[in-house]
Amino acid sequence: MATIDTDLFKPELVFFDFEAEDREDFFKKLGKELGDRGYIKDTWYDAITTREANYPTGLACQAINVAIPHTDPEHLEKPYIAVIKPKKPVVFEYMAGMGDPVPAELIVNLGLLQHAEGQVAILQALMRVFMDDAASADILAQDTPEGMVETMVKYCVAE
Repeated sequence: MATIDTDLFKPELVFFDFEAEDREDFFKKLGKELGDRGYIKDTWYDAITTREANYPTGLACQAINVAIPHTDPEHLEKPYIAVIKPKKPVVFEYMAGMGDPVPAELIVNLGLLQHAEGQVAILQALMRVFMDDAASADILAQDTPEGMVETMVKYCVAE
């Protein structure tokens, strides 16, 4: 199994009570936050909205509804993983178009340089975490950026 670069989880990229009217508003506001911190290029918003339209990332799990949007590395300044708990769920289309729209309670935006950070390994780790009821509950219970980073890292590296 590939090693996951847990340094990509940073408190400055954890957002609580993130306000967004819909998915497009969410991406605009997240793009501003990421851009202000030097993580993305000006092309990011168009790229991520197009990719999300073509390859939806919503996932309804038993314990939590999540979305894992991401885009290609040419739209990034540097790699990151942002973790967002919206104030109210943001609706994403179901992954692979295989279900009803998903009101995401947690959004994990991957800004990866693909093979360098092991994108497949990170996606697999996140899927394992969100299929685990106790892990999902622990993640949703976090209320500080540091606690969220510590919790995400703990579960993403667990076998």
